[in-house]
Amino acid sequence: MNRLERAFELFDAYNRNAPEHLVYDGVDFPTEYFYAIKLYEWVKKLEPEASESLLLASRSQHIGRWEIARNSYPVGRVGYLKWRSDLGRFHAQKASEILESVGYEQDIVDRVRQIILKQRIKADGEVQTMENALCLVFLEFQYDDLIAKLSEEKMIDILRKTWAKMSDPGRNMALSLDYSEEGLSLIQKALKED
Repeated sequence: MNRLERAFELFDAYNRNAPEHLVYDGVDFPTEYFYAIKLYEWVKKLEPEASESLLLASRSQHIGRWEIARNSYPVGRVGYLKWRSDLGRFHAQKASEILESVGYEQDIVDRVRQIILKQRIKADGEVQTMENALCLVFLEFQYDDLIAKLSEEKMIDILRKTWAKMSDPGRNMALSLDYSEEGLSLIQKALKED
């Protein structure tokens, strides 16, 4: 087993500890393990020649996400942003520890950290690929569940923000996904000029 496979094995083992599960195609998955695999798959679709650093970052982007609960931060945007920032640093640190344990050089560890922390997002093609993939995972696997919980106005706002985060390759892939009738209608409303 090479070190990339070993890192994947350790990332996946960690994420299989997620307390929440979901069922996909009749199979039960720990949520963070499932989303890490799907994120990796989207990165590979978007960038078939993805660098080792990007592949490593995709598999560890949200490693251990359940360990820092959203409800441990204040309600509202400020609390949400602080939670996201702290989570990002946590993911980067956990990924770094695993990469170092399997013998990765510091330059690769640092690069994976940059991608996980989304540094220079619009200027760095790999970071943008990661952001596209994250948005696509949301649209493919989490979007319909959110529709049931939020108002149309809030969903349209979320969709517009999601669209703004993506570059053209991500948007093109997003338009190729199969959506529910309600999901497609909301996307059409979100993308329509006011």
